[in-house]
Amino acid sequence: MSKLIEGTPLSGRVAVVTGASSGIGAAAAQRLAELGAKVALVARRKDRLDALADQINTAGGTALAVAVDVTDREAVLAGAERIALELGAVDLVFANAGVQLISEIGDLKVDDWDAQIDLNIKGVMNTIQAFVGSLEEAGQAGRTADLITTSSIAATRVLEKFQVYSGTKAYVSHITRLLRTELGRKNVRVSTVEPGMVDTELPDHVTDPDASKLMADLINQIDVLQSADVAETVAFVAALPKHVNLTELTILPTAQAI
Repeated sequence: MSKLIEGTPLSGRVAVVTGASSGIGAAAAQRLAELGAKVALVARRKDRLDALADQINTAGGTALAVAVDVTDREAVLAGAERIALELGAVDLVFANAGVQLISEIGDLKVDDWDAQIDLNIKGVMNTIQAFVGSLEEAGQAGRTADLITTSSIAATRVLEKFQVYSGTKAYVSHITRLLRTELGRKNVRVSTVEPGMVDTELPDHVTDPDASKLMADLINQIDVLQSADVAETVAFVAALPKHVNLTELTILPTAQAI
């Protein structure tokens, strides 16, 4: 994707990106850093975070690798303390970490149900718990403040076998709408991005043959989104004047019909 934003409009801001070890999270972290933000990279895979942090820092940006499982509330809170100490007060949060595990409900893959609920819902809530105070302080001090979540078109589409994943993403989309009623009046912008098919490692976790074929066919047959496309959209949301809140953005490959 061509880069739409130039310069360093995010200079002076401190960003947190969860799910930063790969895909949309890694691309977004890199782009936010290019635009001037100090970025905390949050995910479980320390080796990948360290490599990305080295890449960003070598390129002249500022990145801090924070190896944390966002489903662990205490670990997220401890990570937030470290971020505040080493980078400063957080004013941009991209709650992006998620997992997609597809199966028929009658298969009773309850471990997969739990994994999606724990990461896609509880992980987002743990992230909000850790940083909402900092966002509120930034907004009330007159600084730009953003909470951005990653949902999915699955939040509104009816796709067979996607029921638990879609339910978790519907939660993310709707809580984002609801949080605006509380945080908007405190000058904190709240946004969600709802991508269609993105060429990331997310489909690699899908074991159901029908769902795997659906995704593989899309990747092979149309020009699907790349992580950089979503990252540029997130950067655009964050770089807008602080009185402008893009609340919900559905991002689809032009040729995706489903």
